[in-house]
Amino acid sequence: MAANRRDLLASLKTQGLSQWAELSQVHGHVMVFEPQPVACDAAPAEEGDGMATARPGMGLFIKTADCQPILLAHKSGRYVAAMHAGWRGNRCDFPLTGLVRFCERYDLKPQDVFAVRGPSLGPGMAEFVNFDREWGAEFRPWFDEGSHTMDLWGLTRHQLMLAGLPARNIFGLDICTASNNEQFFSYRRAKASGRQASIIWIQNG
Repeated sequence: MAANRRDLLASLKTQGLSQWAELSQVHGHVMVFEPQPVACDAAPAEEGDGMATARPGMGLFIKTADCQPILLAHKSGRYVAAMHAGWRGNRCDFPLTGLVRFCERYDLKPQDVFAVRGPSLGPGMAEFVNFDREWGAEFRPWFDEGSHTMDLWGLTRHQLMLAGLPARNIFGLDICTASNNEQFFSYRRAKASGRQASIIWIQNG
């Protein structure tokens, strides 16, 4: 794993990435601002599921298998954030609260922020047979009673818009990790370890 990370970091250095920060992700709603860099062979010291920085060259490294990586960038190019949203993150409104805290920290307007959601568990594969216990009535608009599946992509989009992000500023890579095992790791499909990495950074200069 450390070798893969070193190779990835080396391949991106020509694009202005000099180091990256990483968290011990816990499926919560904690945002860490201006995180410290983490070496490729070191374990993250801080817990959380979101990071933000204004430091050029500092990558924000998010790990996912079926969860959603959500990358944010201000139109000025001076502020970026990255969030890890599993279904528990959606349930606690983390896409909404993470964006709000990002804007508050750097005095930004949500309408000046862009968001990209990466490959993750698609609407047809996000099965929840215990919906009432795991979710609750307020999330029923995104639940398909027939298939017992949740549209987590649609829910994330809704939560970002509630935080003030215009629909035109939200982009999604609508690729289901559980349906594309040759390209992506999927815990739901394989029940095995493995992760994708999503990274955002501000280029130097």
